[in-house]
Amino acid sequence: MTKTVLIVEDDIKITEFLNISLEKNGYNCLISQNGKDALNLIKNNSPNLIILDLGLPDIDGTLLIGKIRTISTTPILILSARTTERDKVTALDYGADDYLIKPFSIEELLARLRAFFRRLNQENSTSEDIFINGELKIIFSSQEVYLKDKLIHLTPIEFNLLSILAKNVGKIITHNFILKEIWGEVYESDMLSLRVFMASLRKKFKTIDFDKQYIQTQVGVGYKMIRF
Repeated sequence: MTKTVLIVEDDIKITEFLNISLEKNGYNCLISQNGKDALNLIKNNSPNLIILDLGLPDIDGTLLIGKIRTISTTPILILSARTTERDKVTALDYGADDYLIKPFSIEELLARLRAFFRRLNQENSTSEDIFINGELKIIFSSQEVYLKDKLIHLTPIEFNLLSILAKNVGKIITHNFILKEIWGEVYESDMLSLRVFMASLRKKFKTIDFDKQYIQTQVGVGYKMIRF
């Protein structure tokens, strides 16, 4: 499959470094230095993944995430010099799927890209399979999730997290296992991302069914989906 990555970055040196590194590893790169051009490239080219800097000249990257989410569900990897926990949480809340802080390791970036495309290949080769637990229904092939017959809109990472728990219903899944499955490697900084996505997933469930707790936290260990 063609692996197309859109790089949205106004620093020319970083853009060139990313372009050379990614193309050397088999990725096809599209380049944009501002938010307006990025949106046009997304509409016209449908990239598989977006690498986005938050400090763009025409729009704050966080606001751009929101605009992208109105037209596309393409996963977004943030690459930013903003290092505070609040910046990371805000970006993830707006719809980003991952966050790397500058200066970054190209090896870590490539590991995350490999993990993403590995999941994409698995999803494309999976036949339709329906999971039912109580009033929760997951259709893996179409990535649809229903609770009490109401469709729940999940981000790609939220769906992947839920799928891992569903396929191991009743079992405790460790933090390290989940991190490797979602991000490809285990990095301490990703624990915050995992907590944010898990909290968002639970919040979406509670808006429909406040009484049942489908996802249980195993303190210091990981998470488990309760069987109903």
